[in-house]
Amino acid sequence: MPRTIDALTAVGRGGGNNASVVVRNVFDTDEGIIVDTHVARLTHRLGLTVQKHAESIEQDLMRLVPRDDWTLFSHLLIWHGRRRCYARGPDCEHCEVLSLCPRVGVTKQTPHNKSTKNL
Repeated sequence: MPRTIDALTAVGRGGGNNASVVVRNVFDTDEGIIVDTHVARLTHRLGLTVQKHAESIEQDLMRLVPRDDWTLFSHLLIWHGRRRCYARGPDCEHCEVLSLCPRVGVTKQTPHNKSTKNL
């Protein structure tokens, strides 16, 4: 199995984001930052980037986050986007990082009835 993002994408089995996930989690390599829909949304809300494309967002984040933390940073943002900072309205009332968040672009906060048992 190829061990780099470039080699995996060259095989034609998925895009760069899928290759990034494989390289980071299977081979324990910090070759880049995973930028999925959650990471893109949260990095905008946190004011970390104004970029629109995943590759450009990744470049901004790679300059901000120490390399050893790239994989953990991605996983934490993905978790936060799935469980707290929803696309249609963040759950700011229960947010663990509210004091750090400028809430860029947040126009409403939606109370969610989602169960917190998975948190």
